[in-house]
Amino acid sequence: MHIPDGFLSTLVAVIFWGFSAIAVAYALRRVGKDLGERQVPLMGVLAAAIFAGQLLNFSVTGGTSGHLLGAALATILLGPWAAVIVLTSVVSIQALIFQDGGLLALGANLFNMAVIGVTVSYFVYTSVKKLARGRSWGLFVGGFLAAWLSIVVASLSAALQLALSGTSPANISVPAMSGIHMLIGIGEGLITVGALAFLYSARRDLFTPVGSSPKGGALVWVFGLAIALALAVLSPLASTHPDGLMWVARQHGFLDAARAPFYKVLPSYIFPGISNKAVSTIAASILGTLLVFGVALGVAYLRRKKVV
Repeated sequence: MHIPDGFLSTLVAVIFWGFSAIAVAYALRRVGKDLGERQVPLMGVLAAAIFAGQLLNFSVTGGTSGHLLGAALATILLGPWAAVIVLTSVVSIQALIFQDGGLLALGANLFNMAVIGVTVSYFVYTSVKKLARGRSWGLFVGGFLAAWLSIVVASLSAALQLALSGTSPANISVPAMSGIHMLIGIGEGLITVGALAFLYSARRDLFTPVGSSPKGGALVWVFGLAIALALAVLSPLASTHPDGLMWVARQHGFLDAARAPFYKVLPSYIFPGISNKAVSTIAASILGTLLVFGVALGVAYLRRKKVV
């Protein structure tokens, strides 16, 4: 769902840069009030895990693939404001370092994944939790529905951006994007529920209300980062099929509208100077995981609420 440059008109791209800048600025202001000091490491670990998880595309159907978005997982564990910052860190590093999604289109990508994805996740999850009235099924049903719907609505937002840009008519882009992302969303939901089940059995205190402090333990956060790095090592196993957006673009004839990036650092997650492609991908993936971890952790420490 990472929109490359060329798919959006300049006007649409600038408008969504504005929307995203406002949303992220407000999230930065709110996260300082809501995030306790002992929750800070979780922000970095979760950002790293989501970045690494997004590297592992899974095959869906018809020669396409999907990958984790992670908006629902971040929202459930950290609350909406910290989740916006986590997704912003992930999507920004992907664009700036790995040319995954365009720079001009970065505002739209942030809007779709960090703003829409988190907003939908929050309202769906909290609604199901209220219906569950404290019963444990609310966590898992709410998590699955939040994850599934966050993917679908984010894809609809991307489709409408394409339509507003004149890239693909709404009567083509909307059903095409929503149809394939309904399937991708099932994978997102299953991954989210699996992660929630693991954390619920291992660290139930992480599901305490936002603003409280889960029990600390440096080993827990080191273990979490180790899992993220392990996922990065597995990145060469990702499906080689195009993701949902690229598949739709190919099927409906606007793939050639994509523009080459303005500059290249580690494009396509390939580390320069390493001839073995798998090793090169692993090196780039590990670097990206550590960069995202550092950025999210740094922002969290700067904005944290100090607990006496």
